[in-house]
Amino acid sequence: MKKSIESLDRKDSYTRVFLKAADKNPDPETIKRLRSIWWFSTRPKSVGGLRLTDQGLEFVEVQADIKTYAIELPRELTIGPQILIWLDQFIDCPWHLEKRTIKVLAERTAFELYMFSGDIKKLGIAKTLSKHLNQESSTS
Repeated sequence: MKKSIESLDRKDSYTRVFLKAADKNPDPETIKRLRSIWWFSTRPKSVGGLRLTDQGLEFVEVQADIKTYAIELPRELTIGPQILIWLDQFIDCPWHLEKRTIKVLAERTAFELYMFSGDIKKLGIAKTLSKHLNQESSTS
């Protein structure tokens, strides 16, 4: 039996973990209700789509007391549609974008962003090239 994209969506799993960390009941109705409050995109996706809303980040940091990593973005970086698409595709943990800062929940992702000095554009280009090269080498 083929798994649906909805069963692969990680937002519900993360929501469950956040609720448990805050000693709250992660029942299906609560998870369904919080999906539209905590997540920027409510569409089910098998990859990406883990951008948190302000309310989601506040719950994670304050009530669930989960560590976040803040990476300062370069002043000259303009956050446009392409940057948001790259973030959505390549940040593989919950994240939140502020005016000059991105917060992520995974230490490894924070380190990657730090290595690129917070330059999401450079990170996106590098990840896109890497993905393209991997696809080429697997078809050869």
